[in-house]
Amino acid sequence: MRKLYNSWKEESDEAINNPWLDLQQFTIYVPHPDQKYENITLEEGLTRGYNVEVNPVEDRTQVPYDIPEGGHFVVIFKQKGIDSDFKIAATGIFIRPLAILSLDIIVDLEKAEYQPLVIKHPVIRDYPEGWEQKLAMFINREIRFEELPNIVAYVDQSLNQDYRPPSWNEVYLSATGFAGF
Repeated sequence: MRKLYNSWKEESDEAINNPWLDLQQFTIYVPHPDQKYENITLEEGLTRGYNVEVNPVEDRTQVPYDIPEGGHFVVIFKQKGIDSDFKIAATGIFIRPLAILSLDIIVDLEKAEYQPLVIKHPVIRDYPEGWEQKLAMFINREIRFEELPNIVAYVDQSLNQDYRPPSWNEVYLSATGFAGF
């Protein structure tokens, strides 16, 4: 997002306060775990921010969701085998203040079957009580993004200069119950 904002600033004389207010599309490519690109493993690529593209949404009618201001459209593509093509695996909404992805995981594309899934940030251990209700209210446009708990402030270096992102190994160890390593 920062690259997109800096590029836009170089091309435009307009002042903007918060680039997160404009609807963006985040496209995430999840390669096969054994796939290597330019001798970079999956873990290294994800740590460096590879496999993620951010582009402004030019035409909201092309987005299959009615996304409130402050939310962003997400498309996830997954690679099933080494050197195979990427196929769409999920779509959804990224809600930055909550550090949450609200996804529809595609079970069967031809039958239009999907399963909803909410993914919380892996580093944030304790979400505040009632975050699910706030998420539903935001998606239903009952509250604005400014009224959401700003949980992302703990894990976003632009908001918290002391935060050091964990390595993917630390996230894995934490998820398996070995927190602190």
